[in-house]
Amino acid sequence: MSRVIGYKQIGFRIKNARTKKKYTQEYVSECCNITPQHMSNIENGKTKVSLPTLIAIANCIEVSIDELLSDVIDKSEVVINKEIKDLLLDCDKSEVRYLIDVLRSSKQLLRKHKDVFNHQQEM
Repeated sequence: MSRVIGYKQIGFRIKNARTKKKYTQEYVSECCNITPQHMSNIENGKTKVSLPTLIAIANCIEVSIDELLSDVIDKSEVVINKEIKDLLLDCDKSEVRYLIDVLRSSKQLLRKHKDVFNHQQEM
C-alpha cells in the first residue's frame, strides 16, 4: 500500500526530538553539514528531506529513523507504543484517567467520521 509521505509530520518529529535534547537548529545543521535555513525548512515541512540528510539528523539527535517516519511506516507499533508511554510518563493517576476518557471519546468520533478523517490524512 502506497502512502503519502508527510514531510510536515517528519519535520515536527525532528523538531520535537531536537528540542528534547536541547539542541539548537544551528548545532544540528552543523552536525549534518547543512545550512540552518535548510534545517528550519525541514522542520517546518517546507522542503523534502533527503535520505542521507534524514539519517544524519537522526544520528545527530540520537533517534531512530522509524521514530521520525512512524506515520508512514506500516509496522511502527513499537514507536507508537513508546510515544504513548512517553506522553503518559509524567502524568499522575487522575491525568491518566482523564486522558483515557479523552482517547475513548476521540476514538468514537474518529470511527463515526472516518471518511472525513481519511480525507484529511490524504492532504
